[in-house]
Amino acid sequence: MPNYYADNEDLRYYIERGVDWEPLVRATEADLRDPEGPSTVEEAVSTYTDVLDMIGRFVAEEVQPRVPTIDAEHPRLVDGRVVYPEAFTELFDQVKELGLHGLCVPRAFGGLNAPLLLLQIQNELFARADVSVCAHHGFHGGMAMAAMAYNTLEGTATFDPVTRQVVDTRFRQCIEEIVTGEAWGSMDITEPDAGSDMARLTVKGELVDGTWHVSGTKVFITSGHGRWHFVIARTEESSDPDDPFAGLAGLSMFLVPAWDDAGTRYAFVDKLEEKLGHNGSATCVVRFESAPAHLIGERGEGFKYMLMLMNGARVGVGFESLGLCEAAYRAAKAYAAERTSMGKTIDRHEMIADYLDEMYTDIQAIRALAVHACVHEELQRKLQIQLDAAARPDTPWSLTDAERADTERTIRRHRRRARHLTPLLKYLASEKAVEMARRAIQIHGGAGYIKEYGVEKLLRDAVVMPIYEGTSQIQSLMAMKDNLMGVVRNPRRFLRESAKARWNAMSARDPLEARVARLQVVKNETLRFL
Repeated sequence: MPNYYADNEDLRYYIERGVDWEPLVRATEADLRDPEGPSTVEEAVSTYTDVLDMIGRFVAEEVQPRVPTIDAEHPRLVDGRVVYPEAFTELFDQVKELGLHGLCVPRAFGGLNAPLLLLQIQNELFARADVSVCAHHGFHGGMAMAAMAYNTLEGTATFDPVTRQVVDTRFRQCIEEIVTGEAWGSMDITEPDAGSDMARLTVKGELVDGTWHVSGTKVFITSGHGRWHFVIARTEESSDPDDPFAGLAGLSMFLVPAWDDAGTRYAFVDKLEEKLGHNGSATCVVRFESAPAHLIGERGEGFKYMLMLMNGARVGVGFESLGLCEAAYRAAKAYAAERTSMGKTIDRHEMIADYLDEMYTDIQAIRALAVHACVHEELQRKLQIQLDAAARPDTPWSLTDAERADTERTIRRHRRRARHLTPLLKYLASEKAVEMARRAIQIHGGAGYIKEYGVEKLLRDAVVMPIYEGTSQIQSLMAMKDNLMGVVRNPRRFLRESAKARWNAMSARDPLEARVARLQVVKNETLRFL
């Protein structure tokens, strides 16, 4: 039987040997204290492997056969409601039955409490079949975890004194509805006149008689027809650059239900965008009419909370792009192994063989980057939650000064690595997705331009990846800024590392080590020039 996990040796390598599961499992399972959870790291990893095997089989057997129908039959807006085609609805009924929406959600809310790394690998598996299915699925579990994370950071989550796991939050209804598949969430950031320049956001959050209300229009909202919306809105108006609430500091984050428990609507889908690709995904124009809202954190902290959401989303796009790269490579490889030209299959022609080798090597590189970025991002978030929880006066446990200092150092290390790797991952993976989809079409020749073979769909789906969740240009600026700041802050270390790289490039006996050193020399020379 087909299985998108079992047939991927490089992916299985990370689960079986490549990931250091010890710190990840202990951070996720609070040092294995929960009697309902695994008793050892090995038991946890065995469970994760079984889950991924099940997901890989489900995607290959149930998602992939429905892809042509999902691509051809788009969601429609009927009387203000988004209506999905039957194939899409049937598929998500099965996802709901499997309980995949709660993959990483704590057990107290009906989830499996798996690491976020599993959620991202799941994204890769789904995206290998269809990115629109991957995207809509991601706005279930991903948004539930965002609600959980926000509540822990603002100090409104309740922890079990024995297991040290979150057992209650003020957004419990939102989380449980998502886990059961009855609802999903969305990130509502972009506006008609404000994309990357968030200081131009105009959707308003107003406090009226002790209740917050959000009004205005957001655009390009993926799965924006769901109940739960994370909305960044302007709560402070100031044109004075010296005002502490001017610009980005005047933004706040809200959780906005599109309708209340009685069914009264406060958020409306005015339009579904007609897109080049991602045809199974509903991309909405959402209008809020004085919608009752829950402020997250404090006024003026919206940009901070948005960055937290966006960092995870950018790692997610990296894995999504990786899944599409895998699909493009496998389609090209299979066609090249069957297509005969000039007396041999075209995969035996040197140029095509080089193309395929390059695609496979790039996929391995992207997966390594993706896994490491995800692990560092997850560890720094979870360790910070543990650190903050231990400092709360109502928490029945605490850390010694030495334990706190050690944890803070570990968090800083993971945060630096996550900040360094995330823009590189988002840039490289999304740009390579476009390149590999284009190359898959080229290897197919004229057949690649025909819908029957499916590779033209990969290119249609790929071209948005260098755009959403932060353009490639923004990612490159972030990476350059951080590298330059590293040089400015510690020029001696930069000079020392530059000298070491030059020496290794000339003297290393291992050819691979020498090549890596030469790349480091090029990088350092570029930084010195800048």
